[in-house]
Amino acid sequence: MQWIAAEDTRMTRKLLNHFQIATRMVSYHEHNKESSGKELIRLLMEGQSIALVSDAGLPAISDPGYELVQLAVEHEISVVAIPGANAALSALIVSGLPTDRFTFLGFLPRNKKHLQEELLRICTRQETLIIYESPHRIIKLLTQLLEVLGNRTIALVRELTKRYEEVARGTVEECLLFLKEHSPLGEYCVIVSGALTNTSTDDSTTQVWWVSLSLDAHVGHYEYQGMGRKEAIKKAAVDRGIPKREVYNQVTHQQ
Repeated sequence: MQWIAAEDTRMTRKLLNHFQIATRMVSYHEHNKESSGKELIRLLMEGQSIALVSDAGLPAISDPGYELVQLAVEHEISVVAIPGANAALSALIVSGLPTDRFTFLGFLPRNKKHLQEELLRICTRQETLIIYESPHRIIKLLTQLLEVLGNRTIALVRELTKRYEEVARGTVEECLLFLKEHSPLGEYCVIVSGALTNTSTDDSTTQVWWVSLSLDAHVGHYEYQGMGRKEAIKKAAVDRGIPKREVYNQVTHQQ
């Protein structure tokens, strides 16, 4: 290997020094990926070899790398992946939640409105969900999960494979209480159970996707699909088998 492209050269240098590796290193991160990427491709076109490494985790998975791989593919340069530590899959394994089907969502929008819209978009998904979040926004995320998706079973996972590895399992409400007693530290991986399904007595399978949603989120789901407020309220009332006036009174009171 002739070059190492590192997300954080300071952190990577520590590892290289420990193993007495003298390979030349260049910076490749979120803020210089366009200019640095072009230079790396030039080196590769000259026949040189480059290893891309990230600060923590796996390159291109919520870390820099996707654009560089795309450029390499466009220039018909061979790309070889060497599997390493990955927070999403490691957290999924230890979560205790179903692993047969899952969706990786990465970091969700910071803006509250956009976050709610994204959660409404995925609220009917039945597979396990994997979300990344920072320590100073984790409580906000769980609060929105509770409001939009309901009190689902989740696992809060942080610092996997490190000294302070920690896993908290329970409902969203239980994990919020846990965070009140244990100040958030480190990046979190939140594993969320999918929407529930029920089997009716006539043996036909009915997707009760809304069962864990709040009434407001249930109406909001239909509004997100393009329905007007009145139509969304009527649809939610039919789903739940309750008078639409009751739905209207409750969602209006919550605003």
